[in-house]
Amino acid sequence: MRVTIADVARTAAVSKTTVSRVLNGKGEVDSGTADRVRTVIAELGYVPSSRAVGLARGDSRTLAILVPSLTWPWVSEMLQGVADVVEAAGYGLLLFTCNRGEASMAQFTGQVSARAFDGLLAIVPGDTLPAIEALHRQGLPLVLIDDQGQRPTFPAVATTNTAGGAAAARHLMETGRRTPLVVAGPRHFGCVSDRLTGFSEVMREYGVRHDPALIVDSEFTLPSGQTAVERALASGRRFDSVFALNDQTAVGALRALRAAGRRVPEDVAVVGFDDLPLAVSVDPPLTTVRQPMHAMGETAARMLLRHLGGAPLDPDPVVLPTELVVRASAPG
Repeated sequence: MRVTIADVARTAAVSKTTVSRVLNGKGEVDSGTADRVRTVIAELGYVPSSRAVGLARGDSRTLAILVPSLTWPWVSEMLQGVADVVEAAGYGLLLFTCNRGEASMAQFTGQVSARAFDGLLAIVPGDTLPAIEALHRQGLPLVLIDDQGQRPTFPAVATTNTAGGAAAARHLMETGRRTPLVVAGPRHFGCVSDRLTGFSEVMREYGVRHDPALIVDSEFTLPSGQTAVERALASGRRFDSVFALNDQTAVGALRALRAAGRRVPEDVAVVGFDDLPLAVSVDPPLTTVRQPMHAMGETAARMLLRHLGGAPLDPDPVVLPTELVVRASAPG
């Protein structure tokens, strides 16, 4: 049977708190008592778990990461960036999702209360942002990864969504495309507003008036992107290009155009946003705005680890640049 800290305390005739203080070198324990505790530890062969020692120190050497869902296509790349930094620093990583809404958050909050980890990394929390901000106000160290324009009141790593939308528009304008169909995403996402803003500003720079009817909504999924473009085609709207605000809707657009007999890029050029792995596996390969997913995860993890080491967290977001990647769906 495994020897516990309670066994040590009982045999040494001290409290478990005293045993913990001896183990961690914290608090005032007289030398005679400390020697007796150490002797009992040796005699019983007690081996303290790293978790128990860490919790006694207020340091579990574990971080948590909260993600909306493991099915989101870019989550794995951000997770890998986090894991690369966290593991190299000798920390463990606990994974939580928001799949079950309030039930998921209640379970997660219980882990916070149990001090199961030292700090939190949260990926685009969406509706959970108020709960996460409350945890931050209560003292939980945390960094948000990809705020999607939600502008949290705590440190975050973001990307240049407005500049990315501008780059997509500039590429289409410079290649002679003047009537783009824009397939937007959920309007409550700040990143959607930012990407639309950047795109519209460049069109105005080129003196192009964008017909509001050529901005259609989607749910940031492949089927919704396909449906949005099918409806635009059925309505008789004329467009020479598509800017889809994420790669999944862009791939849906490619499918709709192919089914309608429209050639890409000869008849309609297509530009996406994200640069997911699927962007190079479709035909034709997708021109898209690359978000530095892996680097965002790495940067956030380093920020949080530096903070746990004593450095202050900058309340302003760290913003990493996007990059237009030109491929065959919208060649230069």
